[in-house]
Amino acid sequence: MSKLFRPAQRRLQEKYDTTRLADRIESTLFRERFTPEDRAFIERLDMFFLATADAEGHPSCSFKGGDPGFVRVTGDAELLFPCYDGNGMFLSMGNASENPHVGMLFIDFESPKRLRVNGTARLEPAQAATPGFPEAQFVIRVAATQIFPNCPRYVPKYARVEPSKFVPREGVETPVPGWKRMDWAKDVLPQNDPARDPGRS
Repeated sequence: MSKLFRPAQRRLQEKYDTTRLADRIESTLFRERFTPEDRAFIERLDMFFLATADAEGHPSCSFKGGDPGFVRVTGDAELLFPCYDGNGMFLSMGNASENPHVGMLFIDFESPKRLRVNGTARLEPAQAATPGFPEAQFVIRVAATQIFPNCPRYVPKYARVEPSKFVPREGVETPVPGWKRMDWAKDVLPQNDPARDPGRS
């Protein structure tokens, strides 16, 4: 019995005669534990895409970024990443709170490669990460259940220009994003938001 494919995928595989190929991919590339290569790949990236769904199955997809190493492989089938300050909607994290099933897509656009990680997430206090993540609101721990690479042939090749100056870093004052000082937002920011300080750049 397949650990990766459900009846809907099987029907399409049968329709397009890809069942043999899908089975070969599952038997040779699918895994439930991170390899050393997986860990090295994940921990050198500065971004990934996160798919979540609410309790009714309505999906959301978000970009998550940080400095290389902001996603840590913390066990044979576990990883951890921080939730930094965002726009306050908590779409992805709210979804994960009520439906823990998540999908993560890691892509290297410089030497095209991608890796998919599916699993279950739980939100934990920022203090649960050692060492800690500067300015993290909390952390997300994912128990991986499905790990497999995807063909990168349609991934365009890009060059990294510069890291985001807004990523929280130890010993560096994180700048305030411009939108937090706009009229539509500035009066409804959280009480402890640094953007409320007129002296903060």
